[in-house]
Amino acid sequence: MSAGDIPDAPLAEIRVLDLTRLLPGPVCTQYLSDLGADVIKIEDTRAGDYARALGKPVDDRSDSASAFYRAVNRNKRSLAIDLKDARGREAFLLLADAADVIVEGFRPGVVAGLGIGYAVVAARNPKVVYCALSGYGQTGPRAGMAGHDINYLGYAGVLDQTGTRGGPPALSNLQIADLLGGAASAAIAILASLFGAQRRGRGRYIDVAMADASLAHSIFALNAFEQHGHTLARGGDLLTGGVPCYGVYATQDGRFVAVGALEEKFWRALCAALRRDDLAPGQFARGAAGDEIRRELQSIFGSAPLAHWVKLLAQVDCCVTPVLTLDEALADPQFVARAMIATRTDGTHAFAPPFIVSDVHPAVAGEAPGQGADSTAVLQEAGLAADAIAALLSAGIVRTVAPP
Repeated sequence: MSAGDIPDAPLAEIRVLDLTRLLPGPVCTQYLSDLGADVIKIEDTRAGDYARALGKPVDDRSDSASAFYRAVNRNKRSLAIDLKDARGREAFLLLADAADVIVEGFRPGVVAGLGIGYAVVAARNPKVVYCALSGYGQTGPRAGMAGHDINYLGYAGVLDQTGTRGGPPALSNLQIADLLGGAASAAIAILASLFGAQRRGRGRYIDVAMADASLAHSIFALNAFEQHGHTLARGGDLLTGGVPCYGVYATQDGRFVAVGALEEKFWRALCAALRRDDLAPGQFARGAAGDEIRRELQSIFGSAPLAHWVKLLAQVDCCVTPVLTLDEALADPQFVARAMIATRTDGTHAFAPPFIVSDVHPAVAGEAPGQGADSTAVLQEAGLAADAIAALLSAGIVRTVAPP
């Protein structure tokens, strides 16, 4: 059962037309799907969402979608349609007439050029919430530039702050700009605008830039800039290794512990558990004194394997935890208790939504749609007659295939 099957789900009866591909937009609309919205992926009749083929398919079937695609498109429907053809455009606009939300992730000007931009849609459907999601936004000197997570983080000053002292900027396997900016920030703005549209009968246009969101959340870097007139060197700020009480330390077996003892009570509890109360005054030490405390801690943690420290500190309230691998995290009792991981019938895994809403139970292991799998049904719901749909299919303007 998907969230959309539950009548009182927060977004029940809300229809979303999703023109996005790859990661940021699909994650955003999956949030909406998990909350009960009917999300329809609008894909072209050729490659469709590039994510389908990105990485190894989940099995050997030629029509099998990648694990990446399945992870961010569950419980959606797919309409494959050629928006460059006037007949395809008119069919889309019929869908848009009844849509509550439209999300697009093209470069600025593309949807307007196709004749399906906000001005056209809002003239027909004033309540529509229309979100444009892009790397640099709809305005500014870089608006038309291509980019990826690494580029947005680079321009926003985030990449410069990520890494260890003396080392190069570090790359994260969690796409900060894409997910914080492209997914979460867009979802917040969409939900707020949707609430306003329901109350006032007027939708809004939303311009979300992933680079903007990256900059806007660089709170600690801005704090340092305001205090000192410049950011601190990479690895030198409070949360990047600048003080002994917050950092990562290697264990004897090549694993790591994450020390987050920022509050004095946690730091003192850690020092007591390590039988090194003499280290307590050096919690926030910097310079040579801080380096000495860090060396002492590294020597201590490096004297025993990770399992020793996990056992020793299990009952100590000091904010020191193991650095787990993903396979360990999937089996972690906390995540298991929270039902954060589901196993599909084919043995693959799926993550649950990062929120729990009472009386809403999305099909966490629900399948992502095949390209155009719902084309006929979606167009029928829009009011197209059977012969009109058949004509679109025959002309190749609409494509329909069996689900993977």
